[in-house]
Amino acid sequence: MHTVAVIVQDGFAPFEFGVACEAFGLDRSDEGIPNFDFRVVTPEPGVVNSRMGFSLNVDSDLSFAYEADLVVVSPVPSEFWAEPDPRVLDVVRAAAAREAWVLSVCSGSFIIAASGVLDGRKATTHWRYAAKMTSMYPQIEVDPDALYVQDGRIITSAGTAAGLDACLHLLRQELGAELTNKIARRMVVPPQRDGGQAQFINTPIPEVESLSLSRVADWMLNNLRFDLTVDQLAAKAHMSPRTFARRFKADFGATPAAWVARQRIIHAQRLLEQTDLALERIADESGFGSAAVLRQNFARVLGTTPTAYRARFTCMPEAPTAVA
Repeated sequence: MHTVAVIVQDGFAPFEFGVACEAFGLDRSDEGIPNFDFRVVTPEPGVVNSRMGFSLNVDSDLSFAYEADLVVVSPVPSEFWAEPDPRVLDVVRAAAAREAWVLSVCSGSFIIAASGVLDGRKATTHWRYAAKMTSMYPQIEVDPDALYVQDGRIITSAGTAAGLDACLHLLRQELGAELTNKIARRMVVPPQRDGGQAQFINTPIPEVESLSLSRVADWMLNNLRFDLTVDQLAAKAHMSPRTFARRFKADFGATPAAWVARQRIIHAQRLLEQTDLALERIADESGFGSAAVLRQNFARVLGTTPTAYRARFTCMPEAPTAVA
């Protein structure tokens, strides 16, 4: 990879644009890292307005992007997702056809999706927009948890900092781990992050129209530490187990067992954020029974450990430092 084109359009997001500049545009030759022929391009050269009230003066049109080894697609405002600039779509299609790298940051994935090159492939975007992408492009397998997804030579990434993860992932393939680690150290970021988007998603409890199920759900939330069987829950709702299971899934979008498992994760997250309880106590309070089972479920659902989650999201104040 020698040449990199970053496409910007009116309404571009400064941070996401800056991620590409930082990853591919800096001269690091003093550390033995090859430079790229890096250019910012746009469909209409001239003033390109950002979404933050300032603008760039971009001299280059899209010509360079038709030959670049890597085409980076910056996000555009959501009102342009349904009708993106056809000139940009042509560039993306041409890059994919010649097997150049194509990389999007955050919702730039909607531009790549509109070009058609993701049809039948896996992709991701910011978790807030994953459902929107799925509805607009059902032919794409959208992973709402991943920080980034590579399918062939197309890389899509989640929001903001996940774009940096995607860039480092690409650099590892092109430059190797040693040089990429040097780049990451210079940026003061980890070369690879653990986990995915799931640990950042705030999952609200859905509203339920059925009064009987609402009361049962509240009781379930207050008794997560106990074994909750369908027979027991159905009796509280004054329904047969089969009717209760059917009604519950219709209202909550999940089976009672799956819903309880998710609520236990959410409760454990809150305890890790807001208390200094030991992992065994948190496991007991949230219904996992043991710290080992809690760790297994965190790894499966959130892609991280309870300890790492607590370190990242704790709301507990730091202990005061003793003064001699």
